[in-house]
Amino acid sequence: MHKQIASRLLNWYEDAARRLPWRGVSDPYAVWVSEVMLQQTRVETVIPFYERWMRRFPTVQSLAEASEQDVLLAWEGMGYYNRARSLHKAARQVMRDYGGKLPASREALIKLPGIGEYSAGAIASIAFGLDETAVDGNVRRVYARLFDVDTPIKSPEGLERVEQIAREQLPAGLAGDYNQALMDLGAMICLPREPRCEICPLKELCLARQNGTQAERPVKSAKPEIPHWTVTAAVIWKDGKVLLARRPLNGLLGGMWEFPGGKLEAGESLKDCLKREIVEELDAPIEVGEAFGVYKHAYTHFKVTLHAFACRFVSEEPDVDGAEFVVWAAPEELQNYPMGKIDRDIARRIVSERSAAR
Repeated sequence: MHKQIASRLLNWYEDAARRLPWRGVSDPYAVWVSEVMLQQTRVETVIPFYERWMRRFPTVQSLAEASEQDVLLAWEGMGYYNRARSLHKAARQVMRDYGGKLPASREALIKLPGIGEYSAGAIASIAFGLDETAVDGNVRRVYARLFDVDTPIKSPEGLERVEQIAREQLPAGLAGDYNQALMDLGAMICLPREPRCEICPLKELCLARQNGTQAERPVKSAKPEIPHWTVTAAVIWKDGKVLLARRPLNGLLGGMWEFPGGKLEAGESLKDCLKREIVEELDAPIEVGEAFGVYKHAYTHFKVTLHAFACRFVSEEPDVDGAEFVVWAAPEELQNYPMGKIDRDIARRIVSERSAAR
């Protein structure tokens, strides 16, 4: 079945391939950037970010020479910010160790920050024409249906089975187009729900379709319940400016700026939570005033409902002059600080209300 799958898929891809700004380019850096952005983010979301990024950082050198804050600001809105930090670190490593040229081998690529097995295979095959597999979620789903894999797809056995299939099916000399064709088939035809089997170029070869199990493939393991956290944030004013704190470099939204606050503990009121958090973070008591909105966001492994309040320091206030992780910012300056989605929503409200008051 190996030759039939590759032949039919590549013929279909020649006519039906998605027109994407990183396809058909000769620059490995462009392929690398696109593959990192596509980790955990949909193609239609990535496109405008990719185009903006390539205008801002058109070369490995321009990215390597940028500050981390500029990199995070350019990435803002796509989430999973560790990807941006890793890309930045890798660019500096490429400049230092490879003279500014991305290494061509899968083994060398996977040693760079932010490049895993899938990304290394995708870059090696697409940018350098090497015979390497690239197995992401779309590809796993396609193969699980084509070969009617009845093992949970993310179990060790399921992962190894699909990797084995991918190696066996890879057509020599055509890996780049073949891997992209599989990705497109999964994104356009072999959909997670209601696959479009009637127009699939591989329908006659699909074992799951023959066995009537396509809706049951891939087999998924039970998902744990997603926790929901209630958190608070303080919009602390002083002389027409608000206080921002920079998150620790390690962890969620590392290096981004936020309105300080934290998670509600059992038995606390929202205002008591906020007072405690600000004392713990800034060693200064605050007066909590009017509510400044309720904001919700879902991350990969948890959900958040954030309650923001307008606040002020009541006596001693932190000395932030020259501080690296705390700063006073005027509303018009907030756009210069990279933030996560919720904090950016709060910043937009601040700017909007200040503009309306003028």
